[in-house]
Amino acid sequence: GLSYTWIFNNDTLSLRDDGRRFVSQETGNLYLAKVEPWDVGTYTCVVSNREAQQSAWGPPTPLTLRSDGVMGEYEPKIEVHFPETTYAAKGSAVRLECFALGK
Repeated sequence: GLSYTWIFNNDTLSLRDDGRRFVSQETGNLYLAKVEPWDVGTYTCVVSNREAQQSAWGPPTPLTLRSDGVMGEYEPKIEVHFPETTYAAKGSAVRLECFALGK
């Protein structure tokens, strides 16, 4: 299996005790819930395969804050795609998820 790690400014990004950041081990995506000034820097994704004892590094990607505070074309877009009806057996647990992504 593959595992994903992110490098931030040449150090492994620590996710302990940080409810703002999450790395999906399904997609490798890094999610930041709220960007803070100390998040500015360079991010690099590392994909590893322990069985093959190999890793691949993605290109470094800089994160900068806009000085004007305007999102413009990067304004978050929220799309909701729920079926009209969700069925569940009596007494069972149901989980409905909602999230938004922005760039």
